[in-house]
Amino acid sequence: MNKKVRGILDQITVLEEELRKELRENEENVLYELRGKKALFEKKIKDAHKRMKMGIHTWISTSQPQNMLSVPFIYSMIFPLLFLDISITIYQGICFRLYGIPAVNRGDYIAIDRRSLAYLNLFEKINCEYCGYANGLIAYSMEIAARTEQYWCPIKHARKTLITHKRYPYFIDFGDATDLHSRIDALRYELNHPKILIKTKKVPESSK
Repeated sequence: MNKKVRGILDQITVLEEELRKELRENEENVLYELRGKKALFEKKIKDAHKRMKMGIHTWISTSQPQNMLSVPFIYSMIFPLLFLDISITIYQGICFRLYGIPAVNRGDYIAIDRRSLAYLNLFEKINCEYCGYANGLIAYSMEIAARTEQYWCPIKHARKTLITHKRYPYFIDFGDATDLHSRIDALRYELNHPKILIKTKKVPESSK
């Protein structure tokens, strides 16, 4: 990867973080105040939310038949999701410690907070929390897999894929074998020192 491409990628990373921060601040200023992990609404907003809530009987009676028929299949997925959650957490707890890779913080990816929304009925809250857990778990697992890939095989594919993780653009180009193992060592070192290789591709002697 040439310096210009690397510089552009680093700028994109910084801008994405600034955008996420700005969006969070705008949401909080307009709708709620975030204290720790708890979102707090003004009383008049909470009262308005309660008036907007659809009753469970109305919600069920107006739901489309295909939605109700799919419920057992959707919620049966909780078993493989729980297995993934437990197994991948154990995996990183053992392997990342052996590799010297920082563990992925599960709480950064899985957010269970929609149950505090007063305009959702019980079934809607359960559905929303389930979706939040499932998608957060996949994102959490993806970051663990991405760090594993960066450690073992940080090489791009020949075929372009629709979605890639945030570490993928920094990987070695497919077919580029120049100084392969020293560049893999550099990417391994970067897992523990994410800011160092923004300035240089060289691996400090102490890391070899």
